[in-house]
Amino acid sequence: MEDLSILLSQLSCGDDEQAEEALTRLTDWGPEAVAALEQRLSHPEADVRWWAVRALAELQDERVPGLLMLALSDPENSVRWCAGLALRKHPSSQASPALVGMLADQDALSRRLAGDALVAIGSPAVPGLLEAMQQDDYLVRLEAVRALAKIGDARSIPELFVALDDSSALIEYWASEGLEKMGVGMVYFKPE
Repeated sequence: MEDLSILLSQLSCGDDEQAEEALTRLTDWGPEAVAALEQRLSHPEADVRWWAVRALAELQDERVPGLLMLALSDPENSVRWCAGLALRKHPSSQASPALVGMLADQDALSRRLAGDALVAIGSPAVPGLLEAMQQDDYLVRLEAVRALAKIGDARSIPELFVALDDSSALIEYWASEGLEKMGVGMVYFKPE
């Protein structure tokens, strides 16, 4: 097996092809690789932090979701994007609060990746998403309703019905999609 320090240096060598190749061999190191990558999450160079997150996404270890959660607060957008994407592969209910908070990010891609990661978490993310639906920020509510629609948890039905009357066509659309997914469509009443 190749030396871990060599693989780590290849991971941050600046050559993406070489880094991806090192990444495939890095997974053989398991827990030792996780510890080494954790140290790289605080490196001053964003590219080193990005590759650390990218590598963590490929590892199966109980520490990975927590480390990915730390990367969600990285000052560099690309590192946060990578962490959001990685949390789709490592869904953890513990990440829900951080991801719900990320729905308010100024960056549209960050919001979308957070929403997708919340969908991957599924039902445990629903309480936080229902709270997000109460916010005044339209963009937060839009990502929250989209996530709720994709999750399809019955606890969201009342909030999705309220969202059908929203002034935003997109929020109405996702509310309708979510209700349809759960088999709660339009109910017709016979006029008297």
